[in-house]
Amino acid sequence: MIIFGIDYGDVRTGISVCDKNETFASPVSSIIQRNRDKLIDEIITLIKEYSVDLLVIGLPKNMDSSIGERAQKCIEFADLLTEKSGIPHIMRDERLSTVSAHLALNYTDTRGKKRKSAVDQVSAVIILQDYLDYKRNLKV
Repeated sequence: MIIFGIDYGDVRTGISVCDKNETFASPVSSIIQRNRDKLIDEIITLIKEYSVDLLVIGLPKNMDSSIGERAQKCIEFADLLTEKSGIPHIMRDERLSTVSAHLALNYTDTRGKKRKSAVDQVSAVIILQDYLDYKRNLKV
């Protein structure tokens, strides 16, 4: 199954994809788009290109596990993307994924414009890899 990981943002949205064996997540792109409908169209183009079967979309819960304004926006985005693409989605808790992404980029010494573009992709990879690991552990 081909799965996309999505880290939705108001300006930048990171996209990742897994291999057919659902082992590893890899970065695909970082889409810079403020218009939600145009963003969805761009993601649908990628969904078709990669023949995606499932979307794993980050859910930025508050630290107390409550659903805040940002998380609600992500849920609405996910519902609309599924409606328009026909591809089902799963919401995945993404608390601290951006912090983890910044730590990973520190480790690779990624700075400046490269870092700004990469952080969303790395966050999407973290979200998707977390889901893949969770799913694999269910089988054990």
